[in-house]
Amino acid sequence: MSKRDYYDVLGVSRNADADEIKKAYRKMAIKYHPDKNQGDKEAEEKFKEAAEAYEVLSNPEKRQRYNQFGHAANAQSATGGGYGGGGMNMEDIFSQFGDIFGGGSPFEGFFGGGGRQGGGGRRVARGSNLRIKVKLTLEEIANGAEKKIKVNKQVVCKTCDGSGAKDKSSFQTCKTCGGSGAVRRVTNTILGQMQTTSTCPTCNGEGSIITSKCNVCHGDGVVRGEETITINVPAGVSEGMQLSMSGKGNAAPRGGVPGDLIILIEEVPHETLKRDGNNVIYDLHISFIDAALGTSVEVPTIDGKAKIKIDAGTQGGKILRLKGKGVPEVNSYHRGDQLVHVNIWTPKALSREERETLEKLQSSPNFKPNPGKNEKSFFERMKEYFE
Repeated sequence: MSKRDYYDVLGVSRNADADEIKKAYRKMAIKYHPDKNQGDKEAEEKFKEAAEAYEVLSNPEKRQRYNQFGHAANAQSATGGGYGGGGMNMEDIFSQFGDIFGGGSPFEGFFGGGGRQGGGGRRVARGSNLRIKVKLTLEEIANGAEKKIKVNKQVVCKTCDGSGAKDKSSFQTCKTCGGSGAVRRVTNTILGQMQTTSTCPTCNGEGSIITSKCNVCHGDGVVRGEETITINVPAGVSEGMQLSMSGKGNAAPRGGVPGDLIILIEEVPHETLKRDGNNVIYDLHISFIDAALGTSVEVPTIDGKAKIKIDAGTQGGKILRLKGKGVPEVNSYHRGDQLVHVNIWTPKALSREERETLEKLQSSPNFKPNPGKNEKSFFERMKEYFE
């Protein structure tokens, strides 16, 4: 499957609304439908490509991730599955048609429904999506993390293997639709007879009826249970970002397609470091003596401690940059920096000897504020700020 831009595939702009996307997909589905282009492999590929594009752009969450990361969002999916559109088969594609055409394929009435090979008009149930929150430390965000989470959700019933039936003999072919899951109606119009297809009301599109239900799940095929899921979080995620694990949501009734697991990222505040985009900020406090004479100090970083040099005569407010000590970008080799903000600490209590020493130095010209020729004093900057 090609990786053309999904908006180009459907021929819509990036600002297209849901109705425009749906209309564009409907047009392409009709044009490249397998029933209309039997034996045409190129048309079949375009049909699948359009279905994949619609599957992503019609879902607000998947569309948001696609707009932000493009096809590379597959790499940031917690399981590598990305949007879930790349592995679509014909059954997945035709299951979309209930939303687009109000029933099965629009060609089933005219071409005999060949597009749904072996599936007739049967409806495939889909499990609901699940949302969970995962808390990450700054170190985990910077380096990526593997998290094992216990999720309480709907799981496949082990007693009946998700069929919902007591045993294999408990299935009976639906008499209304003959097992196809769909019923066809012929209507006389001014243009002649028109045939339409809709979901069978007796079996709800499943094609069969359970005569004896499973004693554990009572015919649903799913029960409440717990599953331990391993989540691989890529480095560089941020607060509020969502990751998706395809097929890890609630199980679907009677062997349907499971929903997705949506993971919301939460950042745990660091004790001393503060994140600003991909940069990390640290407030360093030194005495005015160290600032005047110069010194070396250790500062915390994401990767441990780093020793930095404070030059003699360093002024309060100076920012020192530790290149590459910040947070990496998602799916990128670029990494932010750590910014060390230098603050001059002044003691509140002095001994008599300390005070006498400072009083002697107070009259020295070197201890008088002396802004440079083009440097404005603190009071001048504050005056401009409030004016």
